[in-house]
Amino acid sequence: MNNFAQPLIQLDAVTKVFFTDEVETHALAGVSLEIHKGEYVSIAGPSGCGKSTLLSILGLLDAPAAGKFLFDGQPVAHLSAAARGLIRNRQIGFIFQSFNLIGDLSVAENVELPLTYRGMKAAERKQRVQEALEKVGMAHRAHHRPSQLSGGQQQRVAVARAVAGQPAILLADEPTGNLDSRNGESVMELLRELHRGGATLCMVTHDPRFAQMADRTFHLLDGRMVKEDDAARNGRQAAVSAPHAATAGNGNNQGVTAPGA
Repeated sequence: MNNFAQPLIQLDAVTKVFFTDEVETHALAGVSLEIHKGEYVSIAGPSGCGKSTLLSILGLLDAPAAGKFLFDGQPVAHLSAAARGLIRNRQIGFIFQSFNLIGDLSVAENVELPLTYRGMKAAERKQRVQEALEKVGMAHRAHHRPSQLSGGQQQRVAVARAVAGQPAILLADEPTGNLDSRNGESVMELLRELHRGGATLCMVTHDPRFAQMADRTFHLLDGRMVKEDDAARNGRQAAVSAPHAATAGNGNNQGVTAPGA
């Protein structure tokens, strides 16, 4: 990642407040983060900490009460509903916990549907659908209905729908939440493959195992950013520590204790 490049997403002191029955709920309180192109970022924390609210804001499905939000360098606060919808359709791919596939449509038709709103020619739509289904290993199920698929297969179709539009970023909201462990790990490996292929990913999860697969993890608690883990930085620190440990254990340095031993 180029730390000097313009972030794809930039939040600065973003807050979100909900008012219900005269009760004021602060879902997000002063959240700041940056996501660069090509990164794999996870947002972790317990239920009710604000993860999904934050993802809704990142996906332009909701707006912050205060703070600054830039998408690819463009302030989004004063965008019209039509402009926000255009960004969602062309720049953002959504992967939902509940799949959100349309039961009356085939697998291919589900993947193709968002592309029809772009006015894309039929031939290009068909090609995009075929490529997306091949990428997730579901091309052989193109003419099946969602009810004929397992949960893991439905989520793969949902991923294909998200990537078919070639978005700038994929937003995944608990993508393994409705899957058993085997299918969950299979979908997570698929997301890692997409990232290795150049996709930018931001995933919400409460599972620490899956959060650790990302380059960076933002930890939320009660609507506040409490910690950020950098996998690349941690890996570099481990690599630096390794030579010291090896030196401490060789025959020429008997009696020397390795740092942290």
